[in-house]
Amino acid sequence: MADEVRVYLHAGAHRTGTSSFQMCLDRNADLLRDAGCDLAYPGRDGIPGGKLKMKLPSPRHGLKKAKGFIEPARAEIDKRRQGRSRLVLSEENIPGRMLHFTQGKFYPAKEIRARILAQALPGPVAHLIYVVRPYDELFVSAYRKRAEDIPVDPFHEVIPGLMQVDEGWPELMAVFQAYLKPAKLTVLTYPARGSSRSLVARLLPDIAKDSLAEPDRQLNRSPTDAALEELQRRYHAGETLSKEAFHEIMERHAGARDTLGLAEFAATDRQKLRDRYHADLDRLRAMPGLTLVDSAGD
Repeated sequence: MADEVRVYLHAGAHRTGTSSFQMCLDRNADLLRDAGCDLAYPGRDGIPGGKLKMKLPSPRHGLKKAKGFIEPARAEIDKRRQGRSRLVLSEENIPGRMLHFTQGKFYPAKEIRARILAQALPGPVAHLIYVVRPYDELFVSAYRKRAEDIPVDPFHEVIPGLMQVDEGWPELMAVFQAYLKPAKLTVLTYPARGSSRSLVARLLPDIAKDSLAEPDRQLNRSPTDAALEELQRRYHAGETLSKEAFHEIMERHAGARDTLGLAEFAATDRQKLRDRYHADLDRLRAMPGLTLVDSAGD
């Protein structure tokens, strides 16, 4: 597979409906393949066509060790190719994982990961699309997601680290521009994301939104505070929960919509993060080669 292809990259962000976007790719796979697109995305939420298992370096890897990730990543991507002229790749972990937020770091491996990915891709990035959220919402959602799976410190104990996060969306986009060099870079605010089929059509402008079907399966249903409270109580007691036990807890507390204050910023801290987010949106607007879309989508 030596022929160069054009790459269309949906790179996240976390907690912005990435699984729904990937389900949309799966739902419309035949149409997209007929339009000359190979598809590559993981199957973290049981998405049937999700087979991508691409590994990129972590903050502990220096450049020398990181170079060892190039060939395996290239081979993993090539497994998903079938000789078409375009590759649609969706992977929210391209900049790294969210666990470093509480340490005051905003995707600390983003530069080395983008650098390695650029060398693993089969061709130039024709379009990179990214959805951003306000930092307070992102940090709370990241904390809650982690609390679903493992014991975590109380939210008030991790707030100091979150308030000291060193960088943000403009720095991440600058890294994407420097290493992935997309011919077109589109950043959308979360309200502007719209439906998943709208996002696919935005990534691939020659595909009409109305020709695409929206996925009909709900993914990543967020647990209520009551569910998280029980999960954390059992995790801290040393329990390891089966999938069945986890889902039973989720279902049992699904109707308990009252907020118990498990993950909330004080009003002053929330406002500081919102002010920073809006200032960063202004910085994104001023970045050359980047289009910011911040009006509500469909």
